[in-house]
Amino acid sequence: MTTYHQTIARSGLPRPDAARPLAGSATVWWQEAHCGGRDRREVRQAAQLDAATLGRLSAPRANLAGLALDRPRIMVILNITPDSFSDGGQVFAVNAALARARKMATEADILDIGGESTRPGSAAVPEKDEIARVVPVIEAIRAAGITTPISIDTRKASVAAAALDAGADIVNDVAAMAYDGAMASLVAERGVPVCLMHAQGDPETMQNDPRYDDVVLDVYDWLAERIEAAEAAGIKRDKIIADPGIGFGKTLQHNVSLLQNLSLYHDLGCPILLGASRKRFIGTIGNAPDPLDRMAGSVAVALHGAAQGVQILRVHDTFETRQALSLQQAIFGTDLS
Repeated sequence: MTTYHQTIARSGLPRPDAARPLAGSATVWWQEAHCGGRDRREVRQAAQLDAATLGRLSAPRANLAGLALDRPRIMVILNITPDSFSDGGQVFAVNAALARARKMATEADILDIGGESTRPGSAAVPEKDEIARVVPVIEAIRAAGITTPISIDTRKASVAAAALDAGADIVNDVAAMAYDGAMASLVAERGVPVCLMHAQGDPETMQNDPRYDDVVLDVYDWLAERIEAAEAAGIKRDKIIADPGIGFGKTLQHNVSLLQNLSLYHDLGCPILLGASRKRFIGTIGNAPDPLDRMAGSVAVALHGAAQGVQILRVHDTFETRQALSLQQAIFGTDLS
């Protein structure tokens, strides 16, 4: 039976002597955790936990494409698609994408480039079309001298391979390498980081009445299984990122429950990526039917994620998110000198 360890994440000063960093964070700490199985959990002090558990919960995460993960990193969304839910068609041409990438590289830590929309109800894009969308953009970014790490947002090994050849550094797979059987061997062979995201069903059908026994623990167990499969394929755990998949086969309450319990996923021993920017639940709760009106709500969710020790925030609104994070980190006690 799985024993879960969900830290009680805290931040700010004063910081008790017994406090431990949460997943290597410079600002978020913990000294107690809810521990146990599905039926019953109890609060335990950090000193009561074994060394392996303390390591998973407190140890610094490995650098990601040269980026230290002791503070939140901003991943900006750059969709080269005509139909993404929020920004589809805005940067479909290479020149427009390059112009946006130039600006975003000054505000974000990672450029996440995708050529296939995975919004609810979307259909799969042929591999050759996806490659034709993303590779010229990646090549143009690198030719322009932009060195910001690039992640390729794809479920397909052939697309990932072409993007890596063009200059991408990270694979961001919303299917956690379960869609394309060749993805795991590609990632292992190239030795690049990979993000494994939870989704229930495929994009075309995932919002058709999603159900869970316990969404928080079901998502944890599923991610643990995919991480184990990745390791079995030869991918080192320090190359794996976990994403609970906000909005992918989840109701509004499922999404809120996942956000309320984000600190649980540090028990996987991997960096956590949170991608909630402009998603439907923000519009529903915040009375913003138009995705473009969801910036304030998206920043609020990003700040919550940072306070729970999330290492990577995948967002549309980079300037606003970075400004908010800078203020939050200063309040938490980060030395900004």
